[in-house]
Amino acid sequence: MKAFLFDLDGTLLNTLPDIAAAMNWALARHQLAVFPEDAYRQLVGNGARVLAERAVRERRELADQVLADYQGRYETHCTERTQPYPGMPETLRALQEAGLRLCVLSNKPDADTRHVIARYYPEIAFDAVQGGRPGVPLKPDPAAALGLCEKLGLTPADFLYAGDSGVDMTCARRAGMTAVGVTWGFRDEEELRAAGADRIVHAPQELLRLIRENK
Repeated sequence: MKAFLFDLDGTLLNTLPDIAAAMNWALARHQLAVFPEDAYRQLVGNGARVLAERAVRERRELADQVLADYQGRYETHCTERTQPYPGMPETLRALQEAGLRLCVLSNKPDADTRHVIARYYPEIAFDAVQGGRPGVPLKPDPAAALGLCEKLGLTPADFLYAGDSGVDMTCARRAGMTAVGVTWGFRDEEELRAAGADRIVHAPQELLRLIRENK
């Protein structure tokens, strides 16, 4: 293995508190019922538009307005309660020191993806950090993941893809990468296995073992 491709939300960072706060703020602006923070574990994962469509429930005519309000709010409040998962900064540094090429691919809007990575992992020299971009299908479509392969001059077989959801596992398998499900994020192990995870890890430090096993 030569490279790691990481999901962002629920894998590198616990972003759920700031996502929930921003969406609940947007919902309240339109007199819509808000959700408990933990409920967002099932609402997130397919991009901001799908999040808004799920959050407005049957009031689909308000989805565009809620989406715009959410994005504006999140952009300026996305680093208030977000935190790296314990052990992840040290693991990324160890992977970097071992010569692995590191990439981030998220369904979060590209600007927000770059912002939070720069804020929480300034010491990590990622080879690529990419979020949702116009004209590029979101995960689980493998197009963006395959584009990163091309950008780095590597093959999908060179990558371990670490993510916390079935969306990530499906994307990894469609791209031809080794799918590594992480259990510290937003979804459970059952979902990861059902979506075809090749490996399951329960702590960031276990990713280092996978590299040794796949040399």
